[in-house]
Amino acid sequence: MKESIVKDRSFKFALGIIEIYKRLQEQNEYVLSKQLLRSGTSIGANINEALAGESRADFKHKMSIASKEALETKYWLELLEQSQLREISFKLLIQESQELINMLTSIVKTTKKT
Repeated sequence: MKESIVKDRSFKFALGIIEIYKRLQEQNEYVLSKQLLRSGTSIGANINEALAGESRADFKHKMSIASKEALETKYWLELLEQSQLREISFKLLIQESQELINMLTSIVKTTKKT
């Protein structure tokens, strides 16, 4: 299968989300950590589905969902960053989530044009 930068980056991002999730669980933060885990790992899952899409419309739809999940993940990361959990750094994951959003938005816009 052809290499996909967005697929690889979303996978590495999900690994970072899992690490943050574990640290949040150690601090007894269960509700927001589950939301973060769900949305943060869903990005790559939707990208994988898009790459195996049955049609151009299916590809675009799954990439759009991945983009929305990236936006949601960024929201949870920013919320957690502003909360009392100061000993955990969210900055790199927030930056990476924005880069994924930018990439996915570009993919969706490009797919609409063709």
